[in-house]
Amino acid sequence: MKNMIIIFSLFALMEQAVSSELVYTPINPSFGGNPMNGSILLNKANGQNTHSASSNERSYGDRLQESLERAYINKVVREVTDLAFGEQQLDENGVPVASIFDNNSLFVSGDFQVELITSNPDSLTVQITNILTGEITIVEIPRFG
Repeated sequence: MKNMIIIFSLFALMEQAVSSELVYTPINPSFGGNPMNGSILLNKANGQNTHSASSNERSYGDRLQESLERAYINKVVREVTDLAFGEQQLDENGVPVASIFDNNSLFVSGDFQVELITSNPDSLTVQITNILTGEITIVEIPRFG
């Protein structure tokens, strides 16, 4: 009888137990969580990050050399596009500025050789050769106008 009362009271407790469905709430604001958690999660991630960016401090001479090379490449590109589009650079007196391709179709710059292969009314073909490796790149530029 005593066992029966215990079993009956267990069933009575089980009937009173209330259950509800589980609802997942994300923490990360990128996945729908509270936006106030963003700075906390970022600080935790930065604290756990053991990687650091490599420090590539370049000397003044290296930066100057890179700047000069970029300026020189820009000049070559400008000359080629002027040839392709039929435009001619003029100085402050209105006199045409000499092109790097005026006297010769071959132009050497550092480790590269730039050669104007063909120039016809429809297109302009430029060959760029790496003198050190022998690698050749051919660029064909259509003419407009």
